[in-house]
Amino acid sequence: MNVTLAVKQYISKMIESSGAGMKVLLMDKETTSIVSVVYTQSEILQKEVYLFERIDSQNRESMKHLKAICFLRPTKQNVEHLIQELRRPKYSVYFIYFSNVISKSEIKALAEADEQEVVAEVQEFYGDFIAINPHVFSLNLQGVAKVRRDAGGAVNQHVLKCLLISPQGRSWDPSVLWRCTQGLTSLLLALKKCPMIRYQLSSDMSKRLGENVKQIITKEYELFDFRKTEVPPLLLILDRSDDAITPLLNQWTYQAMVHELLGINNNRIDLSRVPGISKDLREVVLSAENDEFYANNLYLNFGEIGTNIKNLMEDFQKKRPKGQQKLESISDMKSFVDNYPQFKKMSGTVSKHVTVVGELSRLVAERQLMEVSEVEQELACQNDHSSAQQNVRRLLQNPRVSEMDAVRLVALYALRYERHSSSILPALVELLARRGVSETRRKMVQCVVEYGGKRVRGSDLVTPTDAVAITKQFFKGLKGVENVYAQHQPLLHDTLDQLIKGRLKDSQFPYLGASSLRDRPQDVIVFVIGGATYEEALCVYNMNRNTPGVRIVLGGSSMLNTKSFLEEVMSSTSSGGERSQGISRHRH
Repeated sequence: MNVTLAVKQYISKMIESSGAGMKVLLMDKETTSIVSVVYTQSEILQKEVYLFERIDSQNRESMKHLKAICFLRPTKQNVEHLIQELRRPKYSVYFIYFSNVISKSEIKALAEADEQEVVAEVQEFYGDFIAINPHVFSLNLQGVAKVRRDAGGAVNQHVLKCLLISPQGRSWDPSVLWRCTQGLTSLLLALKKCPMIRYQLSSDMSKRLGENVKQIITKEYELFDFRKTEVPPLLLILDRSDDAITPLLNQWTYQAMVHELLGINNNRIDLSRVPGISKDLREVVLSAENDEFYANNLYLNFGEIGTNIKNLMEDFQKKRPKGQQKLESISDMKSFVDNYPQFKKMSGTVSKHVTVVGELSRLVAERQLMEVSEVEQELACQNDHSSAQQNVRRLLQNPRVSEMDAVRLVALYALRYERHSSSILPALVELLARRGVSETRRKMVQCVVEYGGKRVRGSDLVTPTDAVAITKQFFKGLKGVENVYAQHQPLLHDTLDQLIKGRLKDSQFPYLGASSLRDRPQDVIVFVIGGATYEEALCVYNMNRNTPGVRIVLGGSSMLNTKSFLEEVMSSTSSGGERSQGISRHRH
């Protein structure tokens, strides 16, 4: 169950099927992202693909000496672009691959447009998702849910009353529901799985998505006719609203930290705002497929990365050519030239990671994130209201704590002590106002509670700390101070733990139209509506390593950090829906 490998194999197959000769790869906006996260441009160039073009680009030249490999999502728009292309072909021959199931009527329309008989092949290759890590995928969708409104655009008052007892104010945007259905069915086809489906009972959206996926499996039963395994695979559909705490926490492992503080977009990191950054490092690519250091450090904590960066630099210094005096003979020069590409690659890796880690360190110090994170962990994992409210108040009065960190602390407090008899939430929101935090950002606190508060959740997000857990935590703490920043386990950890042990309650996570599974599942695909996090990706990575015979893949409508999570919340709650457009504009 390796999603990266599944997509890579599809792309290799496409390129190889077209035979020898110069090629152009014709893609749309989404398939460009799908390809770019698993293949570098230089890797594809080695396969005689010399040109990368967008199907919707108006200014493409006619190049009859090139073969066209088209990798497109099966949208009406793309089919229309292809019809226009085939009526006036710019290339000698076309190999057409759709990333998902395409209808017979659209195939017929393409055949009718191919009057010059330039199409050599039309196939479905199911790579309709972004493969982030071998066990993690995303659909890069934001603003998944919408709030039900009446014809005049106001939030439906009946729905607001219902919100007091259930989360039914959030519903699918139909186009997003269809995209999630396509993404999930494509993933199942790529991994060759025909699963049983379980969904989160407290979420209408989960059930709806499960039903849609089941419909496609039934309709396309021939495609899903895979060899039966002793224990059927399982698709588990969850809703982000069940755990709104995890996306609000600062992270301390490399990949998660980079996404939280700098943002990862299709493996690309924007460093243009870094003080004194050189031109060639304004945007860097971090890909575990092509960067050994990144692959080895993805899941290590910040302290370990610092040590490993130092070792990387020392290794680089040893291998570095020591000036001209050494290049005395022809063999010296030959040796240098032979090793130069490797040296150049290593030089690029070193400068990239030193820059990224340096910027992370600067932000941690500037925003006092170690102090902030300690209080976040206390809010998420401990049950001491008196200490929590004092610590949050103290940090809100610290001018070095950023506005976003101040909002996130109050949101965490609001979720944790939502119904506490001595809650000081109004006073904390007032402190935000005194700090000059805008009304839009202050509203985020209310929206987070509306999105993931107690009346919405199907699970108990914060379990009371018992004596055994306290003892475990105490011993864990003795092993090293960094554990203070890693006490939190996402709710997903408990859900998967219960699932693997065969104890996940049918009453909370029912099966869709099937009797329950007696055996413990082995192949599990988890999809989180509203987005997954890199902390959850780390949790799944560790479970895969520590649970022989169990393979888990995690996916989400997007990969969240605090910023994108708050945008998701604002767009899908009645308090924030009308303001979400402004936030998105600000973000881009």
